[in-house]
Amino acid sequence: MDSIFTSFLLSTTTTTTIFYAVVAAFISFVFINKRRRRPCKLSSPSKRILLGTMGWPFIGETLDFIACGYTDRPQSFMDKRRLLYGKVFKSHLFGSPTIVSTDAEVSKMILQSDANSFVPSYPKSLTELMGESSILRINGSLHRRIHGLIGSFFKSPYLKAQVTCNMRKLLLQSMDNWKEGRVIYIQDETKHIAFQVLAKALIGLDPGEEMEFLKIQFQKFIAGLMSLPIKLPGTQLHRSLEAKKKMVKLILQIIREKRINGDSISQDSKDVVDVLLNDKSEKLTDELISDNMIDLMIPGEDSVPLLITLAIKYLSDCPKALHQLKEENLELKRRKKDLEDPLCWDDYLSLPFTQNVITETLRLGNIIMGVIRKAMKDVEIKGYLIPKGWCVLTHFRSVHLDDNHHESPLQFNPWRWQDSDMSSGSNTCFTPFGGGLRLCPGHDLARLEASIFLHHFVTEFRWVAEDDTIINFPTVRMKNRMPIWVKREN
Repeated sequence: MDSIFTSFLLSTTTTTTIFYAVVAAFISFVFINKRRRRPCKLSSPSKRILLGTMGWPFIGETLDFIACGYTDRPQSFMDKRRLLYGKVFKSHLFGSPTIVSTDAEVSKMILQSDANSFVPSYPKSLTELMGESSILRINGSLHRRIHGLIGSFFKSPYLKAQVTCNMRKLLLQSMDNWKEGRVIYIQDETKHIAFQVLAKALIGLDPGEEMEFLKIQFQKFIAGLMSLPIKLPGTQLHRSLEAKKKMVKLILQIIREKRINGDSISQDSKDVVDVLLNDKSEKLTDELISDNMIDLMIPGEDSVPLLITLAIKYLSDCPKALHQLKEENLELKRRKKDLEDPLCWDDYLSLPFTQNVITETLRLGNIIMGVIRKAMKDVEIKGYLIPKGWCVLTHFRSVHLDDNHHESPLQFNPWRWQDSDMSSGSNTCFTPFGGGLRLCPGHDLARLEASIFLHHFVTEFRWVAEDDTIINFPTVRMKNRMPIWVKREN
């Protein structure tokens, strides 16, 4: 839920525009917040000395971090410093003195800490757009309540069945329009489908004019997630705030209709709005619910499409893995046909090699590179002292691509997971969805949607992928949107 803000940026924004937007936002963030910082000692005689460098005055090492992000080895910033200073080191990033953790154990402890020790940290433009009551910002009992309600619903067989039905219907509708001899952009196709599935699960919205309106306003909204923190008319932040107001108005209308019709009262919840309306807490106002439905779209809007797109990319480059995946899914299709039984959500999730492909895509792709937390007090972890007010970047990518944890880490190898226990929390070296109290509640649904797409795609089509490259900063995406040429199977 608190994935690093770079995972939220528009994948359609040009690289140059994003670069200057990040730099501009960073400079503003520095001058707005520099007076709040206080000097802190990093060590005492009984604690480990944190090595590292704070870089240039004000700028720190941010530009080095960004420059490495645009290369084909974005983890090189961390690798270089890890060799010099160890797995946990100090730096200065995005306007704040920062402790960087590439140590799996240290990162796990930080992720599992409560709000007394660490809270999420975001740039000012993002906090302006989310508001004070966002689940991505709130802490304590209210956060636990909302996160628990949403998490339980996302795990429910009812929602998984609903997502399966919607995903399959929208996917097959989209595939019906795929013509041989015409290029298909996987990244675009998956974003279009996943957004509609997400909106249905969150607010019960079906395809139509309201869905298209919501989609247009949401794109305007997320365009300001990394912008100058200035709300004057004509600025990007102002435009994004206006778009959010329009989305809130639509969702409040949906909430009012539910209350009037009694759709969500004393009945099984059909979407997340129903779940929150059925809770008796006075803190869960209509305004808080509507705001949070929009905020929940932020991490969900890109993660599933990118997971699917990267899986297609890796499979296109690994014929052996594609062959095994295809055989496994064809066998399932034949078995269900013989039984005259439709595919259910647990069928899609029952295929071991398909799940290994998804797991390996998450590890190698690193859709979420890490999370940033802010220390609320001096915290000691594994002998390291993290001073109050400092930020901590737990860098998942460094752990996922560490050859001490994963053999040949830059190689796509789904077979590495065939004997692994992937139950929640059992693997500290694999954290694609975060962890602790802010573990992404939609991680099971992301796997389900990817499984559904892969099943129908590989059993109904052959394809040839055009050359394309993965861009890793400021958000993971395909440079050319993953163009492919498809041919239907007989």
